[in-house]
Amino acid sequence: MKFTVDLEDRTVADLMRLTGITKKGPAVARAVTEYLKREMNKEFATRVMEGEFEDYPMTNDEIEGVDR
Repeated sequence: MKFTVDLEDRTVADLMRLTGITKKGPAVARAVTEYLKREMNKEFATRVMEGEFEDYPMTNDEIEGVDR
């Protein structure tokens, strides 16, 4: 999907520098994709720690109490 977004020049420059991608569009796409992955991982971890999944029945307190 294509769309237009206004970003500060410095933000885009930093983004391109940090990703190593020399084109603006792909650099922004990478940043958005990586952000979504991180947030989805956090959401999943929270749900696991709350014991929401049958495959992961232990709460955070129970997991921390396991002797490793």
